[in-house]
Amino acid sequence: MIEPLVLELLALPKAVPEVRRAVRDHLGAPCPEVQLCVSELLSNVIAHVGEATPVTVRLFLTPDGRTRLEVTDPLPYSWLVLRNPALDEESGRGLLLLETIALHWGVEQNAHGKTVWCEPPVPGP
Repeated sequence: MIEPLVLELLALPKAVPEVRRAVRDHLGAPCPEVQLCVSELLSNVIAHVGEATPVTVRLFLTPDGRTRLEVTDPLPYSWLVLRNPALDEESGRGLLLLETIALHWGVEQNAHGKTVWCEPPVPGP
């Protein structure tokens, strides 16, 4: 991955598999952890900010060589909370997955929106 991947899109359910494929194609190799992270971040926007919200998905190398995935949406005040859902709950595990898979993750907020980011492991060559 030399050039960053930048996708401007609407957060729609049909976009999730399209973005997963774009990430895999950009990395040029199977990358299930990265694909799972982008699915969870995009699905969180759909569920908690709203379907058809404009988002930007970025995938790039940090200056220290780590792979960073970002999903930016226009809602600056949406808080992300790690939950501990009951076994019979159908949702509430996305951030737990992110916490488990990613090496690091966080949220950057400003007046124009927020970016949820993570640094997932990427398979070597």
